[in-house]
Amino acid sequence: MTRILILGANGGLARNTTRVLLERADVSLTLFLHAARRLENPDPVRVTIIEGDVLDTAALGSAMQDQDVVYANLSGDMARQARSIIDAMHAVGLKRLIFISSMGIYSEVPGEKYRSILDPYRDSAALIEASDLDYTILRPGWFTRDPGGRYTITQKGEPFQGHDISLDSLSGLIAKIATTPGLYVGSSIGVSDR
Repeated sequence: MTRILILGANGGLARNTTRVLLERADVSLTLFLHAARRLENPDPVRVTIIEGDVLDTAALGSAMQDQDVVYANLSGDMARQARSIIDAMHAVGLKRLIFISSMGIYSEVPGEKYRSILDPYRDSAALIEASDLDYTILRPGWFTRDPGGRYTITQKGEPFQGHDISLDSLSGLIAKIATTPGLYVGSSIGVSDR
């Protein structure tokens, strides 16, 4: 059984990924979010819901106890959140992190320039890359509701391919990474439907 802590569990991608993960019999989930009342428990046998703030490192560390993987799907002050995640993971001895960022943080999207809107994503990715965690940073394109299917992965330093990614494709990739030891560890990967 893979035990996965989902941070920012009420976000659209996180809710979709929760659904995809629960299609597997070999996972249990802990959903961590600001206002637990906003989320109905989809499977009380395999899902625990915790109300908390990612910036509360002690509460975050408590939620990380007995977990195998942390999957972070956040917005806001992402650098402070990344620092809190790293500190909490160190405190409990947890290594595996899947962190959602954004395409464009390395100016890797041909023909497009993103300004300060991506600074929080860029800053949080830099902190994670400098850590000793077994991280995977995902840099998806814009989300669509198209049916899931094939996707293209690009590594850091390669031009981003395509522009959009279906939620189902991205959630499927997150589930695969979370349940496959070593997959894309130490990588920052772009992902799009192309």
